[in-house]
Amino acid sequence: MRWVYRLALTLAVIAPLHAPAFAAEPEAPAVLIGATEAIRIAIQNRLSAKFTAASNARKSEQGALVEFYSAPEHHLLWVDDKELTDRGKMVMAEIAKADDYGLRASDYALPKPDTFDASDPKATDWLADAEIKISFAVLGYANDARGGRINPSRLSENLDPSLALPNPSEVIESIAFRSDPAAYLRSFQPDQPQFEALRQKLLELRGGNPKSADDKSAVIIPDGPMLKMGMQHEQVVLLRKRLDVPANSHAEENTFDAALVEVVERFQDAHGVFPDGMVGSGMRRLLNGRQKTSVAGGSAKIRAILVNMERWRWLPHDLGPYYVTVNIPEFTLRVVADSKTVHTTRVVVGKPDKQTPVFSDEMQEIVFNPFWNVPTSIKVEEIRPYLREEAAWFFGGGGWNAAVLQRHNLRVKYLGRNVDPGAIDWNAMDIRNFEIYQPPGPDNVLGHVKFVFPNKHDVYMHAAEILVRPAGQGRKSRLHAGAEPRAARSYPVEARPGME
Repeated sequence: MRWVYRLALTLAVIAPLHAPAFAAEPEAPAVLIGATEAIRIAIQNRLSAKFTAASNARKSEQGALVEFYSAPEHHLLWVDDKELTDRGKMVMAEIAKADDYGLRASDYALPKPDTFDASDPKATDWLADAEIKISFAVLGYANDARGGRINPSRLSENLDPSLALPNPSEVIESIAFRSDPAAYLRSFQPDQPQFEALRQKLLELRGGNPKSADDKSAVIIPDGPMLKMGMQHEQVVLLRKRLDVPANSHAEENTFDAALVEVVERFQDAHGVFPDGMVGSGMRRLLNGRQKTSVAGGSAKIRAILVNMERWRWLPHDLGPYYVTVNIPEFTLRVVADSKTVHTTRVVVGKPDKQTPVFSDEMQEIVFNPFWNVPTSIKVEEIRPYLREEAAWFFGGGGWNAAVLQRHNLRVKYLGRNVDPGAIDWNAMDIRNFEIYQPPGPDNVLGHVKFVFPNKHDVYMHAAEILVRPAGQGRKSRLHAGAEPRAARSYPVEARPGME
């Protein structure tokens, strides 16, 4: 039976040679989805699932983020797979200083780094939420810094600035490759020297030295006892640094003296807190920036500064090298060339019931010896009531008394032809259908020069001689019935590139 074993051995050896061949499979990775990709997926899911923002601005911001984080080539901006990155911390620190620019840091929801635990099973969710919060805060800050916090026309139809609000997609894509994202955020703030002067004054009124505001924001005063006049404590040293109040000597650094009390009271008054000059838990939160700044109870100066800082956001971000500005409440016009005021003159503006609108536009024409076309409002309200019908007598007479037109050298046209205003039956005709104008001359209300920049308000500037009462006869009001600014005299016009 030996051949049987030999056959079995042969078959055993040959059989594998005829079995089908299979390629060796590669080893499976230990983790199919990396930590960073898991964060990205969580971000995409959150943004898509919550695409229910109420305002159009918020929907636009969310749409921009959905598009950004859906692109595979875009990396996470503010977190990595372990923690907040330095870029994320840098942007958060900049947004936390929004109050220094007349905004409110409390308007921008930011993550709280002290709540993150890398060992927590939900660490990925925390990092995804942090990435989304910071990105939304960046878009909201950029929008507000450019004047998008409120709609001026909702306050008054006379507030009609042309706001150039940033595109959310452009903002998030631009900040992604900026080496200094904090500086990029600051670039959305107005860069005019007047705005910076207001900002410095705001910092000054809120306490401390404005120039050292960035250093002070890093000073944190921990919980501790009530600090008050005459007390000696190690935290007084931090308080002095936070409010920039140096001591008279090194030995007095930890003493709460009268000079420090005065600065604390000023800080409290500026932030709407009762000025008791003491530092308790609430005051610590305010100093550390953990409590919303209350402006309502603060000084009138701070409120005025905040309003004017907001108004600067309504102006074009780039005014150009040569521009004209009219400060309505100041009754002053300025011509600025290359950041220097080259001419200043007084102006007359509209009355409270016919206010000069607030807007900006490009000046397109300068008209010398202009005609004055009487606006419809003046026709109806200031001319028509003085057109009176006169009774007829036996020997003729009658008709209409148009002396109001003659006194002001006003002419009347109908269908393009001059007509006699005394021969018109003004009861039967609508004065709005007539063209009433004043020809050029020494008595023309526009003077000798008219500056035209077409706008929906039909407002322009013109130069006219304005009589000012001599000293001792009272102050002449610088308000007049029309809304257009009127300069006291024409200013010299210099030929600039592009002007004909």
